[in-house]
Amino acid sequence: MVDIEPGSGNSATSGGSEGNGVRGRTTIADGVVATIAGIAIRETDGVHSVGKGASKALGAVTGRVSGSSSSGRTVKVEVGEKETAIDVDVEVEYGVPIHELADRIRTHVIDAVETMTGLKVVEININVFDVHIPDDDDEDEDGSDGGGSRGGGSRVR
Repeated sequence: MVDIEPGSGNSATSGGSEGNGVRGRTTIADGVVATIAGIAIRETDGVHSVGKGASKALGAVTGRVSGSSSSGRTVKVEVGEKETAIDVDVEVEYGVPIHELADRIRTHVIDAVETMTGLKVVEININVFDVHIPDDDDEDEDGSDGGGSRGGGSRVR
């Protein structure tokens, strides 16, 4: 059983195993749920990155490192007494069926969060904000400005 600790607002608490008597309290912070969800999302094939703007850049720097605190910044969670809801922004790989990817993300996140915290995941809202096209990275790395050349010459050096 998971209960919200009075006055905390950002963590769930558990009174221990049912039937064994209460021997203490376990508190699960929102950031813990966000980190678990973020790692599960990043480990899903077809996800290029998680988060937008500064949080996306931070996520790219920290990569798939377990325990990365950047997950808390890129995944928003709401933790209640027994349930949690999750919101996330993702950039997907080109060619991946987005509706199938969203289903896989939900499955991975639900499995990870429910197994590790005991909280029931009631909602996962996924905002797909971009599609990653591998050729875009290649052109940027070449130093090509994308403007082409005048006079019919080759754009390749």
